[in-house]
Amino acid sequence: MNLNIAVLPGDGIGPEIIEEAKKVLLAVEKKYNHSFSFSFGLVGAAAIRATGNPFPDETFELCKNADAVLFGAIGDPEFDNNPKAKVRPEQGLLAMRKKLGLYANIRPVTTFKPLLGKSPIKPEIIDGVDILVIRELTGGIYFGDRGRIDDDSSAYDTCTYSRAEVERILHYAFKEALKRKKHLTVVDKANVLETSRLWRETAQQLAPQYPEVTLDFMFVDNAAMQLIQYPKKFDVMVTENMFGDILTDEASVITGSLGMAPSASAGEMTSLFEPIHGSYPQAAGKNIANPMGTILSAAMLLESKGLVKEAQDIRTAINCALEIDVVTEDIKPSSKMGTSDVGDWIAANIKLVDARCLESQKQ
Repeated sequence: MNLNIAVLPGDGIGPEIIEEAKKVLLAVEKKYNHSFSFSFGLVGAAAIRATGNPFPDETFELCKNADAVLFGAIGDPEFDNNPKAKVRPEQGLLAMRKKLGLYANIRPVTTFKPLLGKSPIKPEIIDGVDILVIRELTGGIYFGDRGRIDDDSSAYDTCTYSRAEVERILHYAFKEALKRKKHLTVVDKANVLETSRLWRETAQQLAPQYPEVTLDFMFVDNAAMQLIQYPKKFDVMVTENMFGDILTDEASVITGSLGMAPSASAGEMTSLFEPIHGSYPQAAGKNIANPMGTILSAAMLLESKGLVKEAQDIRTAINCALEIDVVTEDIKPSSKMGTSDVGDWIAANIKLVDARCLESQKQ
């Protein structure tokens, strides 16, 4: 298969983790005789410094014309520490989602056997967790009207959803549930928020179109608690933009490290694949960041193109690396393995995933 992949390294650790994902994709390309081409673009703080725009038109065209987008991270302390900044790196991420029509963010929450002891949650609670969280990505409070009033003494952010936006993401969630255990949980705050009542009402109206799916509802505060106490009760969760942002970061605790969590964003144009963590500027350039979430995002990219065996090879190689402690310091504080070491090992072992991991390779 020929794939044209737009690569947006972004800020902080973004370039480092993207480089490791690229290594792994090249190993897959070689093993299966595919042809992957990579075209690089600017986004975030890097783009602001070069062009003044966090999501330049050139980057948009690059993404629009690609088969998939592989994205690193956005964010920079220079802008975080300046509340008066008119242009911010994160605006590039929002613009990218809006322009590409990426309305569905898909975040799998699964556990790896070797990491069960790394989570602060008891292993018996999280062993076997397999959740798909679907977050609406282009509406809600992140895109609503905002501003300051009363001589800057008050501020407001408006959460707005149209029925069409809600129907679109709910149809997506129902269809994903049909592929799995046929259980969909809509997370809202319908006892307080009018937008949530619209979500709940719309889900109830759509449910008869999916009679095989068991539909239930949960208030977001209860969902936050249940996600930690009883994570195995969930199959597919769908929720609005801000709730989804918070819940999926919370769910990353289940996996044992935020650096292990991949995601995909799909919609009207080219789909985008990225780890859920941020730019981690404190680690930039130190070769200590965990690249596995980005590499797993690359696996999701391949799977979206029907390359299921190739994606499984990546997951198998990562599980193998975890078993023999080929990991960065976020997983094992005493590890001497750096970002590039982990990426090199996974890439080198793509061709060997049908064999057993060798204990002699343990670091």
